Amino acid sequence: METIDKASLSAHEAVDKIASATNQACEALGDKGKQLQNAEKQVVENCRGYIRDNPITSLGIAVAAGFLLSRLLSGR
Repeated sequence: METIDKASLSAHEAVDKIASATNQACEALGDKGKQLQNAEKQVVENCRGYIRDNPITSLGIAVAAGFLLSRLLSGR
């Protein structure tokens, strides 16, 4: 269970980093940024809820995404 908690914490930290970057971009965009910011908050809350409700599935998705990205970026 500790592994799941660590994975969940890592996923939450990644979501928070993405949210922070999105907030900075939104500030630069002005009025449209406000609309984007509201949509981003909703997506973040949905992601957090999904991760909280489905930690094992979330971990599997993260592993699969990491594997695919490594394969795509390896250049082999």
